Amino acid sequence: MTPPARTSAPPLTWLALLLSVTTGLVDAISVLGLGKVFTANMTGNVVFLGFAVVGTPGFHFPPYLAAMLFFLIGALIAGQTGRAQRGKPLRRWLLLAAMIETLALWLAAIIATGFDIASQSPSAALYAIITLTALAMGFRNATIRQLKIPEVTTTVLTLTLTGLAADSTLAGGTNLNWARRLGSVIAIFAGASLGAALVFHVGLVAPLILAGFLVLAGTAVCALHPASTQPIG
Repeated sequence: MTPPARTSAPPLTWLALLLSVTTGLVDAISVLGLGKVFTANMTGNVVFLGFAVVGTPGFHFPPYLAAMLFFLIGALIAGQTGRAQRGKPLRRWLLLAAMIETLALWLAAIIATGFDIASQSPSAALYAIITLTALAMGFRNATIRQLKIPEVTTTVLTLTLTGLAADSTLAGGTNLNWARRLGSVIAIFAGASLGAALVFHVGLVAPLILAGFLVLAGTAVCALHPASTQPIG
């Protein structure tokens, strides 16, 4: 499902960079507030799961398995949603995706009002926040994957940093898409920094609300662009 790159790439690129900020927010929420679990970056969970397998203190199976399972469910829903939107205006699909992601994040914010970070209790709230944020991020990743925005993944930076170095003039390259790549790094860094400050000073509710607001507001602005009226191929 690829929108016409000639007209829709610019607004989608800016939207993806804004969504990268929310990735930093969500990672700060999950790692700092939910007991060292990633709900936006599954690579970290696979590593932590490996630690748990050999009995490393402080690492436990259930949070990582829950995050990975609901990330996959979110991606599955996004795949079905995207395919159902073929032939319809891009604007409609973007707004639908934003509403689903925002709903999950704001439901997590509501649940977080009764969650204590220090004691990680109640456990039901812990797992509810993990599953909702992982669901939102899985949906996000699958959505961005289907839109095929060059060099902007919104969650994973390993290949982005590799490209920055490997395609640089120092390596004999042409600095291909360096601005987008660097923008992704800065966006996630900024979101993580802001998220960490909010988690430490005001808890989980504010960063979850902010993440949902950025997703919804940024997508709404993108949907106003004339290119968003183009049908999805």
